Amino acid sequence: MPVNETLSNYSDMAYATSVVIYIAAMLLYFGEFALGRVATGTAAREAALVGSSNSSTVTTADSRDVVGHVPAKPKRPLAEKLGGMAVSMTVLGALVHFGSLLTRGLATDRVPWGNMYEFGSAICLAAVVAWLIVLFRQLRNSRREATPAQLRGLGGFLMLPVVVLLFLSGTVLYAQAAPLQPALQSYWIVIHVAAAIVSSGALLFAGTASVLYLLRSRYENNPLKMSKFGSRLPTSQALDRMAYRATVIIFPVWTFAIVAGAIWAEAAWGRFWGWDPKETCAFIAWIVYAAYLHARATAGWRGVRSAWINVLGLAVMIFNLFFVNLVVSGLHSYAGL
Repeated sequence: MPVNETLSNYSDMAYATSVVIYIAAMLLYFGEFALGRVATGTAAREAALVGSSNSSTVTTADSRDVVGHVPAKPKRPLAEKLGGMAVSMTVLGALVHFGSLLTRGLATDRVPWGNMYEFGSAICLAAVVAWLIVLFRQLRNSRREATPAQLRGLGGFLMLPVVVLLFLSGTVLYAQAAPLQPALQSYWIVIHVAAAIVSSGALLFAGTASVLYLLRSRYENNPLKMSKFGSRLPTSQALDRMAYRATVIIFPVWTFAIVAGAIWAEAAWGRFWGWDPKETCAFIAWIVYAAYLHARATAGWRGVRSAWINVLGLAVMIFNLFFVNLVVSGLHSYAGL
């Protein structure tokens, strides 16, 4: 089937637009992070909430004595406005980003992850969606361990690698819209690659949380260092829990992706495993994440040690995504490069 060039052009325009929106969202996140107040602890927040509630009650009672008087609403701080705008821009960017993948798929009449450009784009969308799910779940949780400003502050640090990966995918890894190559024309591309995309996006978020956990732990151990930066992050316990939950939930999906890839390899190449560079690197990443989960369950390795293992897993995933496809040749090198 010939490629619909009109839809392909719309896809490229939507891709570029989503990158611009993500950059704007990233700057807004960092703006809130820089202008936000330094956290003073859970007790102080609760005291502020109680004081706010009491003052509003007094104001309401006093206003009854003044006919026609309507209490003025407190103005939202600039940092909070920037944070709200950042979340809105992230949602808008995700919708435009999804539209880019959708129109690319419609233009080629196939799944929109048939080459490394599309694969990288889909991973970044999965990471953004994972971030939005975590953010909204945390904000709705009445027992959250971080303020909304602290939670939103994480967005800038996730959007930074997303923007970098999207830039590299749209330049170094870009491929024109085209039908799938014969080796990829299988229903396994829907199962295997989709699982790899979802797990890679979630693990990108988990790795970012572990990096921030290390920075927050350094601040908590020595408040004189990185005082302004570290104090604006959620507690180390909250960051560690985010990283762990994301990894433990997505690890079975990553395992399934490797198993599905082996089954597809047997059908396409006549063997389940051939130690192709892509296969080998994916297996190494699986071992690293398995070691992270094991370390996280071991008392002596919890905390900083396990976080470093999770960061290593992120490094292996990025290495597998770019270096293996750009430098090393193998059976997976046909994917648009």
